[in-house]
Amino acid sequence: MSESHIRPARPEDDDALGRLDRDAWSPLHSVQSRPQPPYDPFFDSNHRPEHYLVAEEADGTVVGYIRLVAPTPLASNRHVRQIQGLAVAESGRGRGLGRALLRSALQEARRQGAVRVTLRVLGHNKPARSLYESEGFAVEGVLPGEFLLEGRYVDDVLMGRGVSG
Repeated sequence: MSESHIRPARPEDDDALGRLDRDAWSPLHSVQSRPQPPYDPFFDSNHRPEHYLVAEEADGTVVGYIRLVAPTPLASNRHVRQIQGLAVAESGRGRGLGRALLRSALQEARRQGAVRVTLRVLGHNKPARSLYESEGFAVEGVLPGEFLLEGRYVDDVLMGRGVSG
């Protein structure tokens, strides 16, 4: 992954991230329908640039992102961060970019004072589950048959891990 680096997202990444998100869409990880034109902006009031880290090639091409946010606005939940999206462009797969984004998000969570990071992943998304497990995430709950995707009921798997200091 020497030709790529991870950096905070910027407002001008909107178009590139929108394209990447549409190109990476799959029922393996998305519970929403395939995006159709006209496309909404990638960033909005709930999805701000400061919530994202991006993987960028040496030539400036954005090839991945991860979204890290507080799971709720509650003060009692302030010590937790949640990963709510991870995508890598086809051109960036197999190079460790997903792992690099995940590790960068864990470092950012620690920097923000979090002691836990959680996420949700679809039960049939074995590549993502394997990645998360290899980085110390454990299954903490399963919502059986939570989503009906392409005629199949799919589990929603809740995973989490501590963030060591």
